[in-house]
Amino acid sequence: MDLAARFAAFMLLCATALSPALAQDNRLTVFAAASVKNALDEINAAYTAKTHINVTASYAASSALAKQIEQGAPADIFLSADTDWMNYAVGRKLVSEPTRFDLLGNQIVLIAPKDSRIDNVAIGSGFDLAKFAGDGRIATGDVKAVPAGKYAKAALEKLGAWQAAQSKFAMAESVRAALTLVARGEAVLGIVYATDASVDPGVKVVGTFPAVYLALLRSATAKAIFEKYGFNFLIRPTS
Repeated sequence: MDLAARFAAFMLLCATALSPALAQDNRLTVFAAASVKNALDEINAAYTAKTHINVTASYAASSALAKQIEQGAPADIFLSADTDWMNYAVGRKLVSEPTRFDLLGNQIVLIAPKDSRIDNVAIGSGFDLAKFAGDGRIATGDVKAVPAGKYAKAALEKLGAWQAAQSKFAMAESVRAALTLVARGEAVLGIVYATDASVDPGVKVVGTFPAVYLALLRSATAKAIFEKYGFNFLIRPTS
């Protein structure tokens, strides 16, 4: 079976049904974005209990996983945290494009060590992240490759806060690595997914970034406006 046929494709934290060929192997290898580890470990255990098919999961930044797939790493399922790296895999015919679909959404938040004095940060236009960080570092995923980091940079640029804070960033190889830096107190602030922050007792959420434009387009508010102008809304509103 060629590589394109063996891989099922995902984007934006996704899942899919398995093909009969994969199920017959009595094993499954999943490459998944680091941010879904806790949830996916539980899902994998439930799947194995039900089907007796063993699941081996490898967690890392979506960029690293896509590169590993390109280099021939054996895997059956790819869960990517953004569309760019899924498009990368699709463009190189590393995955089975018909299996590609969106599954989950997430939100980026500002975190600090649990005993930090920083709290209740209002994130909006004019937000001065550099001032909050002081002489400390701000951890996030590598803004050139890791989806969480790319989202963080985009949000900060939109808010006008990126330029002043740029030099303070500690770029991590994955969003979970950034989370660890904050939990250990090696960074005074971090930008991670809300789901990551919820699983580490060593950090606290001190601010939530505003919903991005695409999130608004999926909302009930947008649905009402589109329908007022005669459009048919084809998805279930997310809020």
